[in-house]
Amino acid sequence: MQDIEQVLKRAPVIPGVVPAIKAAHALGCDLKIVSDANLFFVETILEHSGIKDCFSEINTNPSYVDDEGKLRIRPYHDFDHKCNNPCPPNMCKGLVIERMQAASLAMEGNNNKKRMIYLGDGAGDFCPSLMLKEQDFVMPRKDFPVWKLMNENRQLIKAKIHGWTNGEELQHILLRIIKAITTIEEKQILSAVDHSKFQTIYSH
Repeated sequence: MQDIEQVLKRAPVIPGVVPAIKAAHALGCDLKIVSDANLFFVETILEHSGIKDCFSEINTNPSYVDDEGKLRIRPYHDFDHKCNNPCPPNMCKGLVIERMQAASLAMEGNNNKKRMIYLGDGAGDFCPSLMLKEQDFVMPRKDFPVWKLMNENRQLIKAKIHGWTNGEELQHILLRIIKAITTIEEKQILSAVDHSKFQTIYSH
C-alpha cells in the first residue's frame, strides 16, 4: 500500500488543473468527481495536491484494504447497467449524472437554475455528456477518445462544447464559463428585483 501511495504522489498532474480547481471552488462552484479509478487512488491524489476539501462528492469504484494488506477494488455499478454507450461494465457515468440531475431537480423544483460544467477525456465521458441539457457545458480534452466520439456525434450533444488541450487552456476556459454564468445570474436577479418593484408600485 505504501508503495502504491508513493507512486500516486509522484504521478504528474496536468499543470494548471489544481489552480483551476481552487479558483472554481473559491467562486462558489459545487465540485464533484465522477471517476473510473478507485477511492484510494482519487483520495490519495486529492490529498497530496491539497484540493480534497474542494469537492463535495466523489463518485468512483469503492476500495478497501483486506486482512493481508492488499488493496481490493469493487465495481461502482453492477455489470448489467445496460448502457449502450461505450461505458466500462463497472461504471456508467451517465447514470451518475442522471442521479445528480434528479437530486438537483428534487431540491430546487421548477426553479432549478443550476448549470453543469462537465470535464472529461475518456470514452466513458461520452455517455454523461449526452445527459447534459442546453444550459449546460461540456469540456472534452482535444485529441482524446471523448473528443473523437463527440465530433462523430455532435448532433446528440445538447450542451455547449468547449474543447481544451492543456491545463492552462482548461483553466482559462473554465473560469471564463463560470464568470459568464455568474454574470447572467446576477442580471436575472436584478431583473427579478426590478420587476418586483414595478409590480409593487403598480399595485398602489
